[in-house]
Amino acid sequence: MAAQAAAAAQAAAAAQAAAAQAAQAEAAESWYLALLGFAEHFRTSSPPKIRLCVHCLQAVFPFKPPQRIEARTHLQLGSVLYHHTKNSEQARSHLEKAWLISQQIPQFEDVKFEAASLLSELYCQENSVDAAKPLLRKAIQISQQTPYWHCRLLFQLAQLHTLEKDLVSACDLLGVGAEYARVVGSEYTRALFLLSKGMLLLMERKLQEVHPLLTLCGQIVENWQGNPIQKESLRVFFLVLQVKSVKPCLKQLQQCIQTISTLHDDEILPSNPADLFHWLPKEHMCVLVYLVTVMHSMQAGYLEKAQKYTDKALMQLEKLKMLDCSPILSSFQVILLEHIIMCRLVTGHKATALQEISQVCQLCQQSPRLFSNHAAQLHTLLGLYCVSVNCMDNAEAQFTTALRLTNHQELWAFIVTNLASVYIREGNRHQEVLYSLLERINPDHSFPVSSHCLRAAAFYVRGLFSFFQGRYNEAKRFLRETLKMSNAEDLNRLTACSLVLLGHIFYVLGNHRESNNMVVPAMQLASKIPDMSVQLWSSALLRDLNKACGNAMDAHEAAQMHQNFSQQLLQDHIEACSLPEHNLITWTDGPPPVQFQAQNGPNTSLASLL
Repeated sequence: MAAQAAAAAQAAAAAQAAAAQAAQAEAAESWYLALLGFAEHFRTSSPPKIRLCVHCLQAVFPFKPPQRIEARTHLQLGSVLYHHTKNSEQARSHLEKAWLISQQIPQFEDVKFEAASLLSELYCQENSVDAAKPLLRKAIQISQQTPYWHCRLLFQLAQLHTLEKDLVSACDLLGVGAEYARVVGSEYTRALFLLSKGMLLLMERKLQEVHPLLTLCGQIVENWQGNPIQKESLRVFFLVLQVKSVKPCLKQLQQCIQTISTLHDDEILPSNPADLFHWLPKEHMCVLVYLVTVMHSMQAGYLEKAQKYTDKALMQLEKLKMLDCSPILSSFQVILLEHIIMCRLVTGHKATALQEISQVCQLCQQSPRLFSNHAAQLHTLLGLYCVSVNCMDNAEAQFTTALRLTNHQELWAFIVTNLASVYIREGNRHQEVLYSLLERINPDHSFPVSSHCLRAAAFYVRGLFSFFQGRYNEAKRFLRETLKMSNAEDLNRLTACSLVLLGHIFYVLGNHRESNNMVVPAMQLASKIPDMSVQLWSSALLRDLNKACGNAMDAHEAAQMHQNFSQQLLQDHIEACSLPEHNLITWTDGPPPVQFQAQNGPNTSLASLL
């Protein structure tokens, strides 16, 4: 009986203790939930009250909460401070504590790996890449039983290597990710890894490795049955990589976007956690397809179409940037502006082009990474503008600066081609440098890049040089090569330039009929693009040709056209050179200048225009 009484007393005591613990836990939970609720209320207020949010979260620690709550609160504080303040030191401290504590707690993957992901992002922002890499590697190593986080961390480390230009390591990681996704039964995420690897291989120009990879990706994309938006997004990614070499892909890409825009986001989450990825939000995909269309229209010489799609894309970007501060939107905006600036220079809208160059400068001032990625392109655009207003010394300085800033082979070849054309127009001032440049972009052998467009442009520059040297038969050979390549690739602007230069050569040689056969189609093509400089050149040749052949009325009509083009270009020239932004042509070092001083008027020669 005594033993039974003792046992009953023990049971009662245990029950009382359990009840007390439960009450304590309930009380602890209630104060924690109350503080969490207040913190979230302040964070989501309009405008957000971040200081009060941080105070609420910091108030958790004096209660000496359990490790799970402590780790999660450090993560929440680190995230709020990282995303909403400039206090990176405190953000780092909280995230490091969250990462450290969460590793000691079993079954706490979300907090553990989110802390690792965010902390490595912060390290990269502070240029502490050497601290980010081992952190991500450890997180990847211990996340193999958590498919979503394992894949996400692999993508993150691959992106870090890509930013460092270590594309070999990035490709290796994406290959590991593709195999892991296959093992865990996620064909969707396997395709994302493989397409990302294909993109990097294209950047490295490893075309022999790209083709079988893209063939495999095409099969996976077609066979995968899942969320329609995810399937179409895979198709868009696949077609964006294909579209550079396969023309019908552009039309398919535009059809994909139309399909995606009619689909509603499916609220049902995928059953496989490894499928919880989106390549891009559908609004971003829409802008990307506009951008690809602009790039193709620009290269083919359909400049009005390029301008139409640029306007659409920029309008969409403005709407998105009101709600979304994603860095990719600024990158899209800069790339669109870079293309439309080149269009404006061709169509004879130099003043507008200059103002858009200034806009790119302003966007780059807001983001050091954006400036680092686009500095060479920015100086190249300024070089092209300088050529258009006949500031050849400034053009040389801008192109030379751009060459110093780029490691990208295709951009390098584009800059060298334009710099060579500047030296050709300058006469005998730079003969040795010019010969050296022409040898480095010799299209007959060992051309540095595989781009048909750039190789065709190199043939044109060689033809231009031979023309100025008076070696007309050699010039004709080079220009016919340009025509052969530009016709095959639909490079209408190069075709127009080659035709008018051939027409000029035949005119100088006294072969008026053959000259006319070149200049008339050149004029038609230039009007279709429209290319103001080629129209000016063609109309001058038509005037002289018709005068030489005794066609007075046609000669008068061509002279009138030439006069109209001259006046338009002259007016635009004066307007551009009068803008304060014209002073950008002297900027060759450091970040973009913040302000521009207005100048009294144009100080450049107009002789080359008339």
